[in-house]
Amino acid sequence: MSLARDSKVYVAGHQGMVGSALCRALNEAGFNNVVGQTRVQLDLRNQGATESFLKSEQPDIIIIAAAKVGGIDANRNQPADFLLENQQIQTNLIHGGFKCGITKLLYLGSSCMYPRLADQPMKEESLCTGALEPTNEGYATAKVTGWKMCQAYRQQHGCDFITAIPTNLYGLNDHYEAGRSHVIPALISKYHQAKTDGETTITNWGTGDPRREFLNVDDAATGCIHLLDHYSDAQPINIAGGFELSIRDLNEKVAELTGYDGEVKWDTEKPDGMPRKLLNDSRLKAMGWKPKINFDEGLKQAYEDYLERFS
Repeated sequence: MSLARDSKVYVAGHQGMVGSALCRALNEAGFNNVVGQTRVQLDLRNQGATESFLKSEQPDIIIIAAAKVGGIDANRNQPADFLLENQQIQTNLIHGGFKCGITKLLYLGSSCMYPRLADQPMKEESLCTGALEPTNEGYATAKVTGWKMCQAYRQQHGCDFITAIPTNLYGLNDHYEAGRSHVIPALISKYHQAKTDGETTITNWGTGDPRREFLNVDDAATGCIHLLDHYSDAQPINIAGGFELSIRDLNEKVAELTGYDGEVKWDTEKPDGMPRKLLNDSRLKAMGWKPKINFDEGLKQAYEDYLERFS
């Protein structure tokens, strides 16, 4: 069932954290014809431009890693933007890929797709069984819609379009910009800057009690390649098996890593988000895949990448 290694693979979002990891993993797996387009070259929100590019490039495989992403504050304040732009991007790529007759499409969802109070660890069967987390409902709704589009095109047109749901990712080439960063890059930047500026106190959002699972993005990328070769089903599949800890414990690890030794306070008036997000990894594990990168080593690598790019 393995895909031909001379297949042309278009990675949408190839410059981002996930997209760049996918390019590394594809090359390592022997795919020798991987293409991408920068945002300047191609606005994926533009249907005409996207379809024109796909018609001209004629990829065999599309991986959708492009998305409008952001932290909890950005998601709370811009729900319409997150809903609209993500729907535009995925709709143009899914429909455009169908029109071009591609061999396979891998759509990357998000653990935000799961109901806020889903049983833990979250199984794929829990999707659409309860209310979403309000603080990122726009983004999550768009991600659910992308999965449903893949299902619909598979059902109606026989397209081999699959959906994978990665757990919380971190690693090389992460987003550290204010408003776009998720918890690990946000904390790395915050603690490093506080140490550099000699700040004696840091205030973090929420209680620190929520628990999160983290998977290195290079592990997630190898999981995606495994799915391209071995998975073809309408049901989404989790990419998980990472390291779970509380946000408070994560803060302690980042403080130690960056060398910040000041006081840490918690603003409990700010939202926590979902109380826990742990994905069930049993299906992908049964297919013979598991992550390899130790969390502490991966966190150290991420901090070194931050220092190299921004310090």
